[in-house]
Amino acid sequence: MSSLKFCANLSWLFSELPDFSQRIYAAAAAGFQAVEAAWLYDSDLQELQRARQATGVEVVLINTPPGDVKSGDLGLGAVPGREEEFRQGLDLALEYARALECKRIHLMAGRVPVGLSRPAVSKDMEAVFVQNLTYAADLLSKEGITGTIEPINTRITEPRYFLDSPHQAAAILEKVGKPNIKLQMDIFHWQIMDGNLTENMSKYFPLIGHVQIAQVPGRNEPDSSGELDYSYLFSTLEKLGYQGYIGCEYKPLGSTKDGLGWMKDYCQHRK
Repeated sequence: MSSLKFCANLSWLFSELPDFSQRIYAAAAAGFQAVEAAWLYDSDLQELQRARQATGVEVVLINTPPGDVKSGDLGLGAVPGREEEFRQGLDLALEYARALECKRIHLMAGRVPVGLSRPAVSKDMEAVFVQNLTYAADLLSKEGITGTIEPINTRITEPRYFLDSPHQAAAILEKVGKPNIKLQMDIFHWQIMDGNLTENMSKYFPLIGHVQIAQVPGRNEPDSSGELDYSYLFSTLEKLGYQGYIGCEYKPLGSTKDGLGWMKDYCQHRK
């Protein structure tokens, strides 16, 4: 069994530093060989390139732009009537991915529009999502990039997010039928929505293109107090043969560096 690899999510870790390029340096200094981030679009792209090249870290994943945050957007992939904006956002994500040599883009589904119920719009939103994912797959394949879709829990984090379970995501991926559109497994969200992690991880493993972690329910370090036994979950991923990076998308209880003991312990035990 090969050891797992971890990447720092710069939207959550090293947030004591205001600039993402500074966070890249901090992540490298803390021992990370790779980073990911939600939205880098307010950062200077040349500064990010310089930081990546100077540190040698790999940029593993970025998200498509959220849309109009002030209006309540959180991605546009499944939002009817916003297809053109989704494509514009995808073009911007591609520009950053090319410049940073990033090979994964999380294609955000978005929220159920205000005033509408999930059952009322589910079929329309799914149809739009399948259409947008099919378009994205063809565009990304020319660049050697994988697109991912991520179920986000609607019980704690995002009550109106359209894509909320691995089962829903798997059904959508089957309709899209493109090998470079994969499932993003955030264990935090999967546990809240469905639990049954051992079976779900095994069942959906062939679809998984990226993994993220945090403790439940506080969304803190994986070794903090909570529901999940990450030593077991890590060994499960090892047995399944997961080869990609695992994104550390959690809120540190103190400073980021002080909370990395869990990663040092894992690496020492795997030597």
